[in-house]
Amino acid sequence: MALTKNERRLRIKSRVRKVVSGTEARPRLSVFRSNKEIYAQIIDDVTGKTISSASSRDKDISSATGTKMEIAALVGKSVAEKAMKAGVETISFDRGGYLYHGRVKSLAEGAREAGLKF
Repeated sequence: MALTKNERRLRIKSRVRKVVSGTEARPRLSVFRSNKEIYAQIIDDVTGKTISSASSRDKDISSATGTKMEIAALVGKSVAEKAMKAGVETISFDRGGYLYHGRVKSLAEGAREAGLKF
C-alpha cells in the first residue's frame, strides 16, 4: 500500500534525524512547513532546549506582505538574528523531511544572509 505524503515525510525525517543532531557548539535549525505558514527553531538536542525560534506568524513578519517564498526568507533572517544574539554562529540544518527547494531553501538562504554558517 502506498504511503501518504505525511507518512513519507516522517520516514525521511527520521532518517535525517539519525544523522543530524544539535550540540551546544553546533545546534540544529529545524524547519516545519505547513500550507500557509513556516516555522523555524534552533535547538540544542543535548539539553533539549530551544535557543531561538521564529515563524511567519510573528507580529513583525505577519504584517509584511509578499509571497510565501519572501516571507520564508524573512523568517530565516529573523531566526538567524535571534541566534546571533544568543551567541550561535554555526548550525546544522534539519530540513524536516521536506525537499531542499522552494520555501525551505528560501529560509536557509535568508539565515545564511543574516550570518549563520552551515
